Amino acid sequence: MRPLRSMATVTTNVPPTRPIPGSYGFPVLGPLKDRLDYFWFEGPEKFFRNRMATHKSTVFRVNMPPTFPFFIGVDPRVVAVLDCTSFAALFDSTLVDKRDVLVGSYMPSLSFTGGTRVVVYQDPSEEAHGRVKSFCLDLLRRSARVWVDEFLGSLGIMLSTIEGDLSKGATSSNFLVPLQKCVFTFLTKSIVGGDPSTDNAIGENGFALLDSWLALQLLPITSIGFLQPLEEIFLHSFPYPFVLVSGPYKKLYNFVEKQGKEVIERATNEYGMTKEEAINNILFVLGFNAFGGFSIFFPSLITTVGRDKNGLREKLRDEVRRVLKGTNGELGFEAVKQMELVKSTVYEILRLNPPVPLQYGRARNDFVLTSHDATFKVSKGELLCGYQPLVMRDPAVFEDPESFIPTRFMGDKGQELLNYVYWSNGPQTSSPSPENKQCAAKDYVVWTACLFLAELFRGYDDFECDESSTAITKLEKATS
Repeated sequence: MRPLRSMATVTTNVPPTRPIPGSYGFPVLGPLKDRLDYFWFEGPEKFFRNRMATHKSTVFRVNMPPTFPFFIGVDPRVVAVLDCTSFAALFDSTLVDKRDVLVGSYMPSLSFTGGTRVVVYQDPSEEAHGRVKSFCLDLLRRSARVWVDEFLGSLGIMLSTIEGDLSKGATSSNFLVPLQKCVFTFLTKSIVGGDPSTDNAIGENGFALLDSWLALQLLPITSIGFLQPLEEIFLHSFPYPFVLVSGPYKKLYNFVEKQGKEVIERATNEYGMTKEEAINNILFVLGFNAFGGFSIFFPSLITTVGRDKNGLREKLRDEVRRVLKGTNGELGFEAVKQMELVKSTVYEILRLNPPVPLQYGRARNDFVLTSHDATFKVSKGELLCGYQPLVMRDPAVFEDPESFIPTRFMGDKGQELLNYVYWSNGPQTSSPSPENKQCAAKDYVVWTACLFLAELFRGYDDFECDESSTAITKLEKATS
């Protein structure tokens, strides 16, 4: 592994300045070619890797979807930043503006959020951002009182469902639906303070309502592996209208309005939000950030551990049970913080498979962008785009970066590497605040993932996952 630059080195030994390589091609044709490469001919990771190799640079110009023909006011031109040094510029609020760039130049209609421009689309320089982000942080702090119990209770139902399928002779049990039900139930109870089972409109299908709402916003920028060219024609050529999910959103809105009265009152009385702003922001935090994030991350967590062939599960099981002996069997955030291998495994899966692969930021003014081996002049208004699955496999930072190494983040060296784990829109070693755009639930995500593994190995000796699907093929009850 090459030695990392200290901040002093960066400021005193400035790499040579070079023009940003790459081009956007001809109007319409250039963006269309890049779109087809990104979704169809190469796929996202190969798309970026090929251009890194062509330009011999981790910084270059390229077009990002969505593009032609029916996206109005969307500029696909970006400056890609694909190493840890250049990518860090996206977290410097003096350099970049995060206004309306959550998913790039494209922004779904405000109809999807009840006409409210929710906090994730706001820049920290905006007065409303500080108030709403403070509310979100307060919401999470208060939810901590029930978070662990609600999560473990919902997880227990999920695992019992899978265990029941396998005990009936099934060779495998797909965990996606039980997982999403688990996540939806525990989040609504923890964040909203409501029980979906008491609401006929939500009941068993609340998770599916969120899925449909999320899907219509993200289809234009998401590769789903559908039959090409049908995917390009029907999913990536135009934005879908909110009216298609207005019914599901209204049901979710009514659920929060009815069962989240306490949190809504706090938002209006203490943080100066209107009732509508509060509900729409709560729904976005619940559905887009929390439910959407866990729905992407947990399958990676389960399948990565469940497919391991190098004895990881046995080591995790032994660590979990050893620590729980010292806590008299009590499982919570404090207990999992003592599980070094469990934590390192979670960090490593977040490094390799971040729930949000793309990060964006728009240059506030002209500035000099620094990569590992060069500097580049970025002009005011240019949009920077970082693809995290490559950034966090930076060979200048991570040794053997393509490999899954569960022990990578153990010890002093591992703790230093956490400075370059950026999945939460900031380094793992920094903290979310009203003044930055880091995920408010950064720590909750990590500790909840650790709870998942700890509860799994507290109740079961082993489990295995199918190599090519989201299915569990073995769930062996604990014998001691």
